[in-house]
Amino acid sequence: MEDGKPVWAPHPADGFQLGRIVDIGADTLTIEPLNQKGRTFLASMSQVFPAEEDVNKHMEDNCSLMYLNEATLLNNVRLRYNKDHIYTYVANILIAVNPYYDIHKLYGLDAIKSYRGKSLGTLPPHVYAIADKAYRDMKVLKMSQSIIVSGESGAGKTENTKFVLRYLTTTYGSGQDIDERIVEANPLLEAFGNAKTVRNNNSSRFGKFVEIHFNEKNAVVGGFVSHYLLEKSRICMQSNDERNYHIFYRLCAGASEDIKKKLHLDSPDSFRYLNRGCTRYFASKDADKQIMQNRKSPEHLKAGALKDPLLDDMGDFNRMCVAMKKIGLDDTEKLDLFRVVAGVLHLGNIDFEETGSSSGGCVLKNQSGQTLEYCADLLALDQDDLRVSLTTRIMLTTAGGAKGTVIKVPLKVEQANNARDALAKAVYSRLFDHVVKRVNQCFPFETSSNFIGVLDIAGFEYFEHNSFEQFCINYCNEKLQQFFNERILKEEQELYQREGLGVNEVHYVDNQDCIDLVEAKLVGVLDILDEENRLPQPSDQHFALAVHSRHKDHFRLTVPRKSKLTIHRNLRDDEGFIIRHFAGAVCYETIRFVEKNNDALHMSLESLMSESKDRFVRELFETSIPNKDSKQKAGKLGFISVGNKFKTQLNLLLEKLRSTGSSFIRCVKPNLKMVSHKFEGALILSQLQCSGMVSVLDLMQGGFPSRAPFHELYNMYKQYMPDKLTRLNPRLFCKALFKALGLNDNDFKFGLTRVFFRPGKFAEFDQIMKSDPDHLAELLQKVNQWLVCSRWKKIQWCSLSVIKLRNKMSYRALACIKIQKTVRMWLCKKKHKPRIDGMVKVRNLKKHMERFNEVVSGLKEGKKEMAKQAQELAACIDALLEKIKATVMTWKMIDTEYKGLVKRSEQLLSSMQKKKQEEEEGERLKHIEEEMDKEKKRREKEEQRRKREEEDRRLKSEMELKRKQEEEDRKKRDEEEKVIQSELDIQLALERSEQAKHTTVLEQERRDRELAMRIAQSEAELITEEGQMDASLRRGPQVQATKAAAGVKKYDLSKWKYAELRDVINTSCDIDLLAACREEFHRRLKVYHAWKSKNKKRTDDGSDQRAPKSVTDYAERNPAPPMAAQHPEVAMNRQQRYFRIPFIRPGDQYKEPQNKKKGWWYAHFDGPWIARQIELHPEKQPIVLVAGKDDMEMCELSLEETGLTRKRGAEILPRQFEEIWERCDGIQYLKKAIENKQARPTYATAMLQSLLK
Repeated sequence: MEDGKPVWAPHPADGFQLGRIVDIGADTLTIEPLNQKGRTFLASMSQVFPAEEDVNKHMEDNCSLMYLNEATLLNNVRLRYNKDHIYTYVANILIAVNPYYDIHKLYGLDAIKSYRGKSLGTLPPHVYAIADKAYRDMKVLKMSQSIIVSGESGAGKTENTKFVLRYLTTTYGSGQDIDERIVEANPLLEAFGNAKTVRNNNSSRFGKFVEIHFNEKNAVVGGFVSHYLLEKSRICMQSNDERNYHIFYRLCAGASEDIKKKLHLDSPDSFRYLNRGCTRYFASKDADKQIMQNRKSPEHLKAGALKDPLLDDMGDFNRMCVAMKKIGLDDTEKLDLFRVVAGVLHLGNIDFEETGSSSGGCVLKNQSGQTLEYCADLLALDQDDLRVSLTTRIMLTTAGGAKGTVIKVPLKVEQANNARDALAKAVYSRLFDHVVKRVNQCFPFETSSNFIGVLDIAGFEYFEHNSFEQFCINYCNEKLQQFFNERILKEEQELYQREGLGVNEVHYVDNQDCIDLVEAKLVGVLDILDEENRLPQPSDQHFALAVHSRHKDHFRLTVPRKSKLTIHRNLRDDEGFIIRHFAGAVCYETIRFVEKNNDALHMSLESLMSESKDRFVRELFETSIPNKDSKQKAGKLGFISVGNKFKTQLNLLLEKLRSTGSSFIRCVKPNLKMVSHKFEGALILSQLQCSGMVSVLDLMQGGFPSRAPFHELYNMYKQYMPDKLTRLNPRLFCKALFKALGLNDNDFKFGLTRVFFRPGKFAEFDQIMKSDPDHLAELLQKVNQWLVCSRWKKIQWCSLSVIKLRNKMSYRALACIKIQKTVRMWLCKKKHKPRIDGMVKVRNLKKHMERFNEVVSGLKEGKKEMAKQAQELAACIDALLEKIKATVMTWKMIDTEYKGLVKRSEQLLSSMQKKKQEEEEGERLKHIEEEMDKEKKRREKEEQRRKREEEDRRLKSEMELKRKQEEEDRKKRDEEEKVIQSELDIQLALERSEQAKHTTVLEQERRDRELAMRIAQSEAELITEEGQMDASLRRGPQVQATKAAAGVKKYDLSKWKYAELRDVINTSCDIDLLAACREEFHRRLKVYHAWKSKNKKRTDDGSDQRAPKSVTDYAERNPAPPMAAQHPEVAMNRQQRYFRIPFIRPGDQYKEPQNKKKGWWYAHFDGPWIARQIELHPEKQPIVLVAGKDDMEMCELSLEETGLTRKRGAEILPRQFEEIWERCDGIQYLKKAIENKQARPTYATAMLQSLLK
């Protein structure tokens, strides 16, 4: 706000819009849009993010942006999309936006060649780069890889999967026919498994995991396709704007006249399984002319062909036939496939009617006779047997012989229709299984070292009517989202912790509770459904009620009447349920759940198909013939759980994914209308949030997505290095490379076992290493230079060590000589010590004779007599010295003569002193008087200094006593509050838990509403928000009473503007209002600074730190309770307290590792809030701040929150603070702030104003 820089604020349609912060609210920010000057709106602080300095500049990797948040991510994707750059990185994850048109030269052979062997980040983002990364990881790590392609329906998953497969087979294929077969298998699988839906013209209605296997030479040797959950209900029923599987329409449009006659085909509207949906073909303008008129439906003739650049039913039929031939299917097998497909179409046209007899059965309508004949002919069945099997059910009783009695039970019309549809689904699903089986047979392999798997499975689905298929698809997406969270977020952070990188933890939403809701044993929705299927008379209504009964209090499950859409609120509780998925709430209608969960076919129909005269049809059902020893009662429909089968397949798939390395491609749908160059920001933002990209950005803000063990880097680059470098151990080898290249220390980090790189930096390193030979030679020269330097340093260290050892030896030799000298000296001293001592004494006595002569010369009377006595004494002393030198005298002899001389000298001295004393008495008295005057002055100064020191000690002791008293009072308060706190703890813990749940609910509600808005055709279909708070989230009575007692406020300032608060503080005379405004003003400052800290620049070095880290850390660890309302007298006479603590800025800390030069942080608190602040840093100008003018740069914490009163020695005297304040020109600074009316009224401003007056 202080510098007017733009920010991103939420927008309902575009996701985010640019604006400027104009005010700080209680929990919101007031934003003025840049494109709508004068208009403002409120936005939650958690939804406002700082914008880049250049908002029109895009980056290939979002981690290269200055600010890493969801708004800059969305803007970067938007800018790139508008320039046809549909691929963008978030670290090693690829975001792919569907362009809905063919971008020229984006996927050609030249593009494939350019990405071969290139590290991620060296070229623009592309799906080929991810494919090549997976291959290189497999090659280097000797580990299989998986590429998970995920996204909503219509986001482009299938197309990106095809591009990955094409790249791998083209670039690393063995050059044999098998490479082409892997690519050509896709058209065949798409024809039988893809269909048009309301959200995607080529939607995969099954999941597939395509494995490309490589030999030990890392060349393609084969492939394998695993498929999951074909949507069988589509075979018999589609919505108005949807179609059945592509193969039906392609066969009708593209089959030759000969095949058309053989299969008895007609236009799509003539078949029941096609005419209830869309019957139009996909065709271009030219292709539409080539389709014969009698093959087009009335709808097609009226509305024209469906348009899609990638789809053309007639052309795709021809391409499919070519693909069949390339993968090894001959004309006979191709005709067998078409024959069964046509048989399914004709089977759907068989109609039934009541017999009208008492038996209550049904028969075929007369007009269905020809259709029955066609169906029986195509499937090679007996016509009468087919009629009987469709209209009756065979039952075997246990009585009546060994095999029992055969009873034919007639079926009602509805039962016959269900039997017909069940047979059609069974035939088509087994045909699809056969197609996948034949596809796998076309690229066999004997041995495989590793594989690269590409997972393409239906994305998260949500329609107005959601059934069992959507339930299973969304359950699968929940599991894949959990795998993404584990692999990218959880495992990544655990690795950072193990390697000791110290990266901040990132929190993400764990969806395990939703997965447990679906798959938990006994109580999971799938097990409840299986339990319902096993009942004698299962029903969808009973199943729905059982789900609600078992999970009535589960957060993730609720009843349809709580939906955001009106259409779902019309459902009864026994007709459906809502599950809150990670992407939003979806309402499932349980009608036909029980039927769709059973994959078993009635025994009579299965036996009929297994007895077909055609070998191809018979083989489709051979694997499903029931065992003779089976305990299944004949005539009763068996039970094979589709849900549990899918759960088992999904768990096996996830085990396989967890055993491989993984790469992720997040496909994004830019708009709901599936048109090019239309970017719906809110829709895309929701997809990015649900795919976990925002959490990845938070992690990458301090993360290292690229990493390589030391030995792998060694093996990778040793071929480029000479022998003398390859002899180094891997760690030293890596260190030599990095030091020689001069890489920035912030771009990489050494862990315990590997080196980690910032996003894109490994690519730069790899590009340098694999550059041209001239550059490599230069690099080798740098490496050699670094090695020479490092070895030279070692030589220097060794030389210094040798010199030190030599000096130590010399020192010890000198010490030995000194010891010898000292011993000899001691022996000599012991022998001659008495004479030496005697001579010393006598010589000292001789020195005193000079003093005698001075005294004698100063005498006024008796000078001659005294001079004569002194000369005689001197002669005696000289005689004794000569005697000691000439003869060996004992200590006793010397001492006797010495004492005699001393006695004579004392006598002489006493007589001289008497005379001298008389003369000097007068002078001495005068000198004493002068000395006494000096001493008196000195004592006065000393007394003044002592009193000042005592006063300082008294003040400091009072401050310490005050601090201790405050500590004691605080302890007493804590003790008193413990009783109340213990009672409130449980309630508060419950409240926090409920608050967290409430936050989760609000976030989930937001996603639910976004999801509902996508489904709704208009706002009128949406349910309005209910303003009432959930009763389960209300606070307990005791907590409410406590909060009410503590939170009674005289003034409601929540709607006041930031500027209004500041003006009232500067001008108001109302003490209560002033105190309330101060508290609210500083609270908003704290919230705003917390927002800035959360959204700081990625390269921020902490230069804008407003208080020492010890203060801010204490405030984070010990949040202060809300301040109680103060008494007016206390508010009027606020305490003035001063503090000083060391202050080292983060940027300076790294420049001075030993912290020898510390700065100081001074603070003057006027009551609970800071009034003045000083920062003193070595070799820098002092920083002086005053309240009012510099609020944004000053500490926003209250005195209690800073913890300064608890720091021993932190509080200083007012005089000490004022001395520093005056020395730093603080008085002039405050004076100017007062004159400009920028300073807030405080004790300091009042004192300065009175002084100036």
